[in-house]
Amino acid sequence: MTGIQRDTGMTHSTNSTTLGDLLERILDKGVVVAGDIRIKIVDIELLTIEIRLLICSVDRAEQIGMDWWRNEGKFPGSAREDAVTRLDTRLDRLEALLMEGRERPIVRPDDE
Repeated sequence: MTGIQRDTGMTHSTNSTTLGDLLERILDKGVVVAGDIRIKIVDIELLTIEIRLLICSVDRAEQIGMDWWRNEGKFPGSAREDAVTRLDTRLDRLEALLMEGRERPIVRPDDE
C-alpha cells in the first residue's frame, strides 16, 4: 500500500488557548456544575447535600433570568435603597410628632 494515504479523520490542533481566552469563553457561555452528596447508613439517609453551581458573567445571568442580587439585602440595589427611603420617611414623621408634643404643655397626673 505504498503511495496510498488513509484519512483517519483526526486533526491535531496547533492553536493554543490562553487562560484569559478560556475565562472569557466560560463567562460568556456559562458553565453549570451539579452534584449530590448523600450519606447513608444501613439504608437510612442521614444527610443530603445538593450542589448547583453556575459560573457566568452578570450579563449572561440576567439573560437567563437570574437577578437575585438586585433584591438581596446584602448587596446594593434598588430594593435596599427603597427600604432606606421608607425608613427615612418614618423617622421624619416620628420626629415631627415629637416636636408637636413639645409645643403642648405637659400634663402630669399630680397637676390635675
